[in-house]
This record gives sequence, structure tokens and C-alpha cells, in this order.
Amino acid sequence: MAADAAAVAMAAASLCDDLEPATVRTRIRDILAAGAARAGESVVVGGWVRTGREQGKGTFAFLELNDGSCATTLQVIVDATVHPLARLIATGTSMLVEGTIKEPPEGTKQNVELKVSRVLEVGEVDAAAYPLPKSKVKLTLEKLRDVVHLRSRTNTIGAVARIRHQLACATHRFFDENGFLYVHTPIITTSDCEGAGEMFQVTTLFSQAEKTEKELKEHPAPSDSEIEAAKVLVKEKGDAVAQLKAAKASKQEISAAVDVLNRAKENVSKLEERSKLKPGIPRRDDGSIAFENDFFKRQAFLTVSGQLQVETYACALSSVYTFGPTFRAENSHTSRHLAEFWMVEPEIAFANLQDDMNCAEKYVQYLCKWLLDHCREDMEFMVKNYDKSAIERLELVSSTPFVRISYTNAVELLKNVTGKKFDNKVEWGIDLASEHERYLTEEIFKKPVIVYNYPKGIKAFYMKLNDDDKTVAAMDVLVPKVGELIGGSQREERLDVLKQRCVVLNLKMKTFVYFIDLSIQLKLVGVNNIATSRTLYISSVYSVDHTNDLLDRILDAGLPLEPYEWYLDLRRFGSVKHSGFGLGFERMILFATGMENIRDVIPFPRYPGRADL
Repeated sequence: MAADAAAVAMAAASLCDDLEPATVRTRIRDILAAGAARAGESVVVGGWVRTGREQGKGTFAFLELNDGSCATTLQVIVDATVHPLARLIATGTSMLVEGTIKEPPEGTKQNVELKVSRVLEVGEVDAAAYPLPKSKVKLTLEKLRDVVHLRSRTNTIGAVARIRHQLACATHRFFDENGFLYVHTPIITTSDCEGAGEMFQVTTLFSQAEKTEKELKEHPAPSDSEIEAAKVLVKEKGDAVAQLKAAKASKQEISAAVDVLNRAKENVSKLEERSKLKPGIPRRDDGSIAFENDFFKRQAFLTVSGQLQVETYACALSSVYTFGPTFRAENSHTSRHLAEFWMVEPEIAFANLQDDMNCAEKYVQYLCKWLLDHCREDMEFMVKNYDKSAIERLELVSSTPFVRISYTNAVELLKNVTGKKFDNKVEWGIDLASEHERYLTEEIFKKPVIVYNYPKGIKAFYMKLNDDDKTVAAMDVLVPKVGELIGGSQREERLDVLKQRCVVLNLKMKTFVYFIDLSIQLKLVGVNNIATSRTLYISSVYSVDHTNDLLDRILDAGLPLEPYEWYLDLRRFGSVKHSGFGLGFERMILFATGMENIRDVIPFPRYPGRADL
């Protein structure tokens, strides 16, 4: 009601007399929450008809109206004298109405209803063509993906949208309360954080090639004779200027002749430039694509993770996080894969693996409790229609300390299981499959589990190598229903170890160079200019961090030193131990709701063959 009063006050204070007055609309959620306390109050309500039926031999109609503010509909009663009923009752019809809140007769399921006095606006629907049937007739979630622009009007997708919204709110709230700064990392990147190479490329070369081909068709490139003729004309115009100067012609005559000469020179430049135009994608002499002609003058991609970029801020601002879309060009059609998905990725300076696990546990518990406190109605809808244990699962995770177990011990537990046969053989060194993860959390411990210290061979190169030289300081948070929810690690800060892992994993240094920027401290003696010769770099005296080896690798990779001045600067000013993790946002929604397919928990799913809207 306070929001309604504020809207009225704002409208009254408006000086825009030439505009239509602002709409002061009351949310259905607020009306239902207040119940009979608002009986007798006149309000304006807008929404879409879920179901409508004429009653009393066509003298009035009952409409179930929903505006998306909550799952429950508001019963609206419209008399035929107020508006033609046939235009209102079709499912999907939008309307803005004014009426009085009333208490319904005893014995009805509604706690309040709205008696309409005026119909202000109507968006009619052709019932025969409308792809969404009445609420009692259900389309499968798979079918709803074919009408992605309308599916948010359904109960399920509406509930998922509100749950998603609350999880996003809780994410920002949690990190803000714990002193983190929100960093917007780039969507366009030149690095591959995962090293898998399954990235979408960002390029304008194709559109440039199409434009060039069209241009050449309409205006063919000049011939050598045309260019030569233009050069002859320049010489003639130059001679004419010289003659005028020799004859001591007037300043005005000489100036006019110089203008003609300049135009002739410009024409030669244009002709020479156009003569260089070639159809197709520009290529180098060796046949490779000339990305130096692309928009960014180098290869660029859609990001697979904001981790590397956000680490640059962690090493200056201590505790940071990024929350945004990421992309993977993986030709997978499973219920757990998307080409575009959202990631929450915090990064913490001065933090080891224990700190990382503590933060992850607190964050997941915070999300679960937030949903229980702020999304109870939608969660009850999920329990009723999709997963009877959804609320119980949230209560368990939000209130139970997570079990922490090493990968080695977890493997031993799984190998000793006798009551179940796994599809994937359990042995030390494997990447635990979803069935293993879920068995640990659902059957053995019956609570969330954090598995840590994984074999180095199955984890990313940037994770800190443990003293046993076999495992890395990595951790995964496992929860019932989905298995892995979070993956994280302490980052490797030792240059020589990190360099060796890059070699073993055959990773290109240029892809990961600025991750290393943050992981080491470079101490150069007497070398201040990055353009200093290779001989000087290698012969200089370095600290025991083997920076010369790093420079060698960059130089051997054929990379110019000049663009990496900034990363050497970061090493000059010191680095810091740091840790972080990533939570797949859609996976969190799957865990919370009990939905089975990740394509149904993101508003506009992108996957192989589909990029609607």
C-alpha cells in the first residue's frame, strides 16, 4: 500500500499535462497478501486471463487473472453491462481493470475477489490460434520450448522465473554482506580459461567479406592502367602548379591549382586502396586467417568464464565476484548442457583452500535459506508438481554442516560399496561421475559433501599443486539431486610449478598469460624496458622464481614482448595467495526446484540447433 501511495503522489506532482496520466496499478500479490483487510478498497489491476467462463446465462463472467507477481490468481467478476464478455474470457487475454476488492461468499476457496466497475484496456486473443491452452490442459516442458516467447505465462516457468530472481537477489546480498565487490568481467575475451578450445568466436571478417564482395560487384577494383592514368594526371597538375609559381601568378590562382592537385592525389590514394580489395576472408601468405584485419586486430571469443579477469581485481581489492553469462560451443544435447549459461565466480585474496570451502558452504546455505524465506509459495508449487522433496532438500542443506572428505578417502568409500553397481568403474584417478557424487551425498552421508584434493591429472593447470605432487588443492561441493554444484580451488602462485603444469598439459602460454600475472612476483634487476633485447632478458640476474624461463616460453611462442609490459608490472608489484570457485547458476536452480532439464530454468535456452529470439 505504501508503494501505491507513492505512485499516486508522484503522479500528482507531475507537470507533464500533455501526457496520459501514469497508471497506478496494484499487484495481485499485495491484494492476496492483505486479504480481507483491503475489502471495500478501489484498485486498478492488470494481468492475463488464465481461465474465464460466463455464468448466469451470460450476465457475468468469472476470470482468473494473473500478473506474474505470484503464482496464485485473483478471481475477477465482470458484468456483461460493463464490457462484452466474449472479448474477455479467452485464455491469454490481457486486461487492465478498475474495481472493488470484496470478500467472497463463504465456502469459496478465494479469500478475496475483485468486482470490476470499469475495463480500462483489453488485449484480445484469438482462442483458436493461441498456442497455450487453458491451465487445466498441460503442454509438456519440451513443447513449451517451441513457444519460448510465451512460455513465461505458464505456472511452471513463472515460478522458475521468480525463484531465479530471488536466487540472484540472494547472491548479491550474500557477497555484499561479506565485503565482496561485484566486478563486471568482459563477455568478449581473448583467453580460454578452461583450455578446452570449445569457444564461440567473435569476428566481423565474414560481414566485412560480404560487404567487400558487394562493393567489388557494384564498383570493380581499378585496373593498373587506371591507377597509372591517375598518377599521370597528378604529375600534370603538379607541373601546372610549378608553372604558375614560376610565372608569379596570383595567390588565388596558385591556391586553386593546388586544390586541384590535392584532389588528384586523393583520387590516386583511393584508387590504390581499392586496388587492394580482394574477395573472401583475408589470409596471410601461409594461408592462415589474417585476424589482424578483424575488429579487435586479433582473435576474440565469447567467454567461458570470468575467473581469469576477476582475479586481476582480487589481487587489488581482496574479495570480489563476477556474475554473468558464459558460453561454450559444445555440441551436447544432454539435459545438463547449455551453450549459454550463467556463472557466479568469487575470488578471494589471502585465502587458502579451507577459506574457499568455508565461503562456498556459507554461500550455498544462504541461498537455500533465502528461498525458504522468500519463495515459499513457488517452492510449494514445485513440491506439488515436480519434486516432493524440494523443500526438505533446501531445509537439509541450509541447516546441516557439510561433510568434508578427501578425494582419496571418497574413492575408497565408493570402492567398498556392495549394494550398488556403478556404470562407471571407481578407481583412483578418475573424474567422479554424477552417479558417484550423488551416491556420496544421497546415500553414504545423506547431506552435502565437499570433496577436496583431487588428482592433478583431472583438474585445471592453475590449481595449486600439493606437496605429494599427485593432487591439487581443488574442491567440489556435492549436493543431493544434482551432484556437483560448485567447483573451486586454491590457485597456484608458484611460477616454476605453474610453468611446468602448462608444459605437461600442452597449454599455450599466450592464452593464460595474464592468469600468471597475478600468481607470481617478478624481480628484474636493471631491466626497465620491455623492448630490451632477448639476450639481455635471458642474461639478466633474476630471483629464484625462474622468470627467465617464463620469458623464454613467451618468446619461443613467437609472441611480441611489448603487449605484456602490464603483466610484468603486476609481478614487479607482488602477488598474493588466492582462491575461488564457480557456481553454475542454472544448476543451482535445478537443485532448488527439482526440475530435470536445464533448458527449462533459463529464460531463453541456447543449445545446438536452437537460439530462438
